[in-house]
Amino acid sequence: MERTLVIVKPDAVNRDLVGEIVSRFERKGMKIAGMKMERLSGEVLGEHYAHHRGKPFFAGLVKFMSSIPCVILALEGKDAVSVVRKMCGATNGRDAEAGTIRGDLSMSTQANIVHASDSIENAGKEIARFFTENELHEYEKVSTACVYAEDERK
Repeated sequence: MERTLVIVKPDAVNRDLVGEIVSRFERKGMKIAGMKMERLSGEVLGEHYAHHRGKPFFAGLVKFMSSIPCVILALEGKDAVSVVRKMCGATNGRDAEAGTIRGDLSMSTQANIVHASDSIENAGKEIARFFTENELHEYEKVSTACVYAEDERK
């Protein structure tokens, strides 16, 4: 099974949406391999958003993301990266389809509720950035047989 990273951003934490967001992933059948709440440092955010360094919104993004704690999830499932990205919707909440997390809960590009890894490669890097090995858990989820056909569980 594949893993991906989700950060429930400060706007979602402030709006009491953490439970709803986590619940959506759980109802879909995603397995939580790791979850924690943490106030992200400028150093970690600088590394995480390095591809935006030098852009006019970079400083504001780091300030926003470090303003209060975020909830960080490592989710596991078949095709986890693409499934989670579809569930999150377009980056700009105003453009996101109804039924997606951002489409239902966001009106912004920055305050857009969640960050989700955009590739398998980046998911691996991001999970390693935010979780230690001891914070990630391997376990058999009883409902897996109800979520996937037998050949999909291999």
